[in-house]
Amino acid sequence: MDSFFTWTDLMTYGGAVMAVLIITEFTKDLPGIRRLSTRLWAYLVALVILLAAAIFTGDSLRAEDVLLCFINGVIVAMAAVGSYHSVQEQME
Repeated sequence: MDSFFTWTDLMTYGGAVMAVLIITEFTKDLPGIRRLSTRLWAYLVALVILLAAAIFTGDSLRAEDVLLCFINGVIVAMAAVGSYHSVQEQME
């Protein structure tokens, strides 16, 4: 990877999963966030990333697009949390 994330990168499955994984792991122990389950926090992070990427890339945010962000947020969050647990198990 020769550059940082772009909004277009965050619209892809791999980019969104990587960003959610990094942000979730970096922030999950902050006060207030610590009370949430990691899965819920990862979902909220995914939702914000997907909505922001859609807005900042100029995509229209019709109702069906927002609904897809909610659904895709679940998929991205599950992949990010699952990736972390898979790596953690391998290291143990």
